[in-house]
Amino acid sequence: MPITSDRVKIILKAKPNSRENRIQKIDESNFVAFVKEAPQQGKANEAIIKLLAQYFKTSPLLIEIVSGRSSRTKIIIIHE
Repeated sequence: MPITSDRVKIILKAKPNSRENRIQKIDESNFVAFVKEAPQQGKANEAIIKLLAQYFKTSPLLIEIVSGRSSRTKIIIIHE
């Protein structure tokens, strides 16, 4: 993962309307997020943030979608 002193940057492919909520690690900086929620009114993005918080054992408040809020490919910063 590209790491600076206070944050981690990942590229995430979103898979909304999935059967289960889970994170799949592709490599150090690429992940796939499967979420049950539909991509409407930001519900899938909220679910992705909560799922990433559980995966990385951090607060959802420290996770930021910096690019791709309305697309399936997202760039996410996890602040430490």
